[in-house]
Amino acid sequence: MSDITHKSLTEIVSLIKKKEIKSEEVTNAYINNIKKGKKLNSFITESFDSALKQSKKFDTKPKYESLLPGVPLAVKDLFCTNGVRTTAGSKMLENFVPSYESSVTTNLWAEGAFLLGKLNCDEYAMGSSNETSFFGNVINPVKENTVPGGSSGGSASALAADLTPATIGTDTGGSIRQPASFTGTVGLKPTYGLCSRWGIVAFASSLDQAGPMTKTVSDCALMLEAMSGFDPKDSTSIDRKKENYSKNLTQNIKGLKIGIPKEYRVNGMPNEIEELWEKGKKILNEEGAEIIDISLPHTEYALPTYYIVAPAEASSNLARYDGVKYGFRSSKGSNLLEMYENTRSEGFGDEVKRRILIGTYVLSSGYYDAYYIKAQKVRQLIKNDFDNAFAKVDAILTPSTPSAAFKIGEKKDDPISMYLNDIFTVPANLAGIPAISVPVGHDKNNLPLGLQLIGKPLGEQILLNLAFSMESKSNFKQNIIKWWEK
Repeated sequence: MSDITHKSLTEIVSLIKKKEIKSEEVTNAYINNIKKGKKLNSFITESFDSALKQSKKFDTKPKYESLLPGVPLAVKDLFCTNGVRTTAGSKMLENFVPSYESSVTTNLWAEGAFLLGKLNCDEYAMGSSNETSFFGNVINPVKENTVPGGSSGGSASALAADLTPATIGTDTGGSIRQPASFTGTVGLKPTYGLCSRWGIVAFASSLDQAGPMTKTVSDCALMLEAMSGFDPKDSTSIDRKKENYSKNLTQNIKGLKIGIPKEYRVNGMPNEIEELWEKGKKILNEEGAEIIDISLPHTEYALPTYYIVAPAEASSNLARYDGVKYGFRSSKGSNLLEMYENTRSEGFGDEVKRRILIGTYVLSSGYYDAYYIKAQKVRQLIKNDFDNAFAKVDAILTPSTPSAAFKIGEKKDDPISMYLNDIFTVPANLAGIPAISVPVGHDKNNLPLGLQLIGKPLGEQILLNLAFSMESKSNFKQNIIKWWEK
């Protein structure tokens, strides 16, 4: 079946379960695409031999009752994989091979999937364009010389280019939803604590959340079902019964109330984004949902709050990389202190250093109260805004990003401009609530544009149903020409 890699994850699972295709055939098809897709630079580490071995093992003794039977998956290189190099896109972890498996990938493998390879990402997930990776920038398959978004840029690129049937990313301030919007794919940031953080290389612990990135909303529901679950190893994991997101998926959204926040209209936002937003409202309204104007008054403070809280937590989390216990160690320095300094200076990239410096500054004595404590108070106000809104509505509809994908290098030397990419995605992380980006249209240059749905805590099923309904009526078509294979 030559076109197997064009199919959705749900279709591939169905074909395997019907015994119409073997796992080894699927795996070989993706390996062939990955070999042709080197120009995209979406992979850091390939696990082809292991994947083929696992596929043959599955075909010999298939277990069709699992959610992802015999499915090869590539994952973001922030998830620790036992015996497989895990770099977090950094020189610091260039040769780090964990002796343990992250809880999220453990869940996926328990459902019948296996590892195809590790995907490129911004260094320690710090970036919005996948240009901060030590292993080089990833290219958006939609258009040459264009960024795929970040930090899960390798995941979005590989998915859109048919190099993996589905994938997982992490979202600290938009790192799943923004690249999904830039590549015309679906990306979900779950409620904080729904998916375990154990075994994920830490960036900002109170914001980081793993989530699925897929071609369709039904694939997204299936992946979330497979990867989520309580984990006693993660103190922030939510102990609750697993939901059957894929079985309960429906396009029936009649009677649901959808909030439209006035604060998400920003200066300089292209008319195309406004028109897309109107299209989304119209679709949901025609499907029976009620559109209600709402206010989230503290939205304007979300970005500065995030860029205090996230770097502060990064400064603390990245203190462990000292050249002693594991990871890169500098050969320079005549004493221990100099070795520490040189290791961190040589091992971290510029963006990571910038955020560590900001974080250390806002946590320092004399500035802790003025910055970090104040940011935490504002964070609570932002959460209160959402709580108040959800007393009136079931979900909130906004743009995913303030623009379509931009050119490689266009914003690299302007960190403020780069940070503004996260303006619509950051609030959901600060509040710990779920949000999904769904591709709905294209801009004048034929680049994909997405809309974001934000939900109540643990409201993933309603979000998925709304996204499913919007997807079915938007008539979005992925129109990628595989330029990298020529």
